[in-house]
Amino acid sequence: MAMTLRLEPEDEKALALLAEAQGVSKQEATVRAIREAAARKLREDKVRQLSGVARARYADLLDRLGE
Repeated sequence: MAMTLRLEPEDEKALALLAEAQGVSKQEATVRAIREAAARKLREDKVRQLSGVARARYADLLDRLGE
């Protein structure tokens, strides 16, 4: 599936710099950025979930430590 990506001039420049730094095309830099952002979001969500489970599990201990 093809997609047209419209960028503001400053975003176009940033993408060009990113692609050059990575030694890839702007398309590849875009795909990498999307994948990295998605993976980061999934990791953050997982950490948040595990943190909530741990806080609930150890709430009494954490309260005592806070005193």
